[in-house]
Amino acid sequence: MSPARVDEGSDRGFIVPVGGAESKLNDSTILKRFLKLSGGRKARIAIIPTASLAADTGERYESVFQELGAGSAEALPFEERSDGEDEALLDRLDHATGIFLTGGNQLRLSTHLGGTAVAKAIRRLNAAGVHVAGTSAGAAFLSEHMIAFGEEGSSPRAGIVTLAPGLGLTNRVIIDQHFRQRDRLGRLLTALAYNPFAVGLGLDEDTAAFIGPDNTIDVVGTGSVTLVDPSGIEFSSMDVAKANDPVCMLGIKLHILIQGSRFNLLTREASPGTVGVAKG
Repeated sequence: MSPARVDEGSDRGFIVPVGGAESKLNDSTILKRFLKLSGGRKARIAIIPTASLAADTGERYESVFQELGAGSAEALPFEERSDGEDEALLDRLDHATGIFLTGGNQLRLSTHLGGTAVAKAIRRLNAAGVHVAGTSAGAAFLSEHMIAFGEEGSSPRAGIVTLAPGLGLTNRVIIDQHFRQRDRLGRLLTALAYNPFAVGLGLDEDTAAFIGPDNTIDVVGTGSVTLVDPSGIEFSSMDVAKANDPVCMLGIKLHILIQGSRFNLLTREASPGTVGVAKG
C-alpha cells in the first residue's frame, strides 16, 4: 500500500517506529519527544491497541500519555474489521494530532485494519501532518513492506522470513523490532535480499527512528538502530538459493546509529549528528 500524496505546500507528519519495550513516564525520552511533536499539552493522542490481545493495553497507554502531559489520550477500539468502518471511531481519529499503534502481533494489524477506512484515514492524516508512531508490532506495520514473521539468527537464509503488506506510510524502509535482543539480523537481510530497494531498520528495544518529512532519520533512545543499505549490492544468490540455504550478499553497507546520529533516506548518507559533541 503506497503512501498517500502530500499536498503541495504541506509536510507529512513524522513516522516513528519504536523497537519495543520503550521506557515510560519519567525517563521516556521517546514518548516525550513524540508527545512534543504532537502538540505537548495541546496534543490529542489516538491510541490504536489492535495488535494486542491484552484487554488493558489501550488504558495503559492512555495513562502513560496523560501522565506525560498530553491534552487528551484516547484508545480507539478497532477490534474487528467491521470497526474499521465505524464512523464514530473514524471521527474521533480525525481529531488526533498524534496516532500511536501499540505492540502485539503485526498480523492482527494487517488482517484487521488492512484495506479498511481506518487504514486509509491514517495514511491521509499522516500526509496532512499528523505524526504516527508504532512500537514493536506497531512499528513493523508502518511501512509498505512488513515482516510478518521469520526465524532468528545472524545470517540470511532463503525462506526464513515472510513479508506481508503493511500500512504503507513509507515505502523506503523495512522495519524489524526487538532487533539485537532477538538476534534478527539474518531475517532483515533476507527480507532485503528479496528486493534491495528499501533500507533495513533494525530497532533495538527502547530505541526509535524519527523519520521526518524530509526523509531524514533521527535516532532517539538507549539502544541502537542497525541500518542496512543494500543500494550498492553487487551480488546476491537469493535467486538460486533453495529453502533454508545461506544466501551470499556482496556490497551491502551497514551503519550502527545511536541517539543523536542521523541517516538521509534520499541521499543514503549517514552522519554522527550530535554524537561525540561535548555538552555544557
